[in-house]
Amino acid sequence: MSKKFGAVGKAAKNVAKVVHPPYLRLTILAGEAAAGPPLGPQLGQRGIQIGAFCKQFNEKTSNIKPGIPIPTRITVNPDKTFDIQTTMPPATYFLKMAAGIKKGAMKPAQEVAGKVSLKHIYEIAKIKSQDEAFDMVPMEEICQSVIGTAHSCGIQVVKELNPEEYGKFLEERKEIVAQQEKELEEQRQAKMLRL
Repeated sequence: MSKKFGAVGKAAKNVAKVVHPPYLRLTILAGEAAAGPPLGPQLGQRGIQIGAFCKQFNEKTSNIKPGIPIPTRITVNPDKTFDIQTTMPPATYFLKMAAGIKKGAMKPAQEVAGKVSLKHIYEIAKIKSQDEAFDMVPMEEICQSVIGTAHSCGIQVVKELNPEEYGKFLEERKEIVAQQEKELEEQRQAKMLRL
């Protein structure tokens, strides 16, 4: 019996240690970094002090409205210190806020989830131009990028937006979304029955 356990012990010693890359990309809610999952375990695997990270991140994002998703890149140095680089929230967040919707279209090319005006596009592009990725990019190209993102979310770009008509559109859209969610739930239940 002892020979079996000895073999297991040797096998455990021969297992290679997992080496994580020196950087980590996460989307963390502004001002809400906490030591709990999913953030805590990811930082702990790389040997980062979770409490210090949360405090530094929350201080860095204190000027941003709490709850806004912030794309974050964390670089881990060999001495277990870290550098935090944050960017502006993704364009999809701003587009959904401008359109007044909670989620994009399930079939982007076939349905319209919401509408935004060209003025909204320009304002979002101005915000996104502050990112390092768009440092030397002309405003026109940033606007085209935001329009492309809007189309992929099922958000239609219009010249002007009539508030009354758009309010009616959103009410109709709520009914469509409720119907789609009901169909999805029925499909899930049918799958569960097959298993």
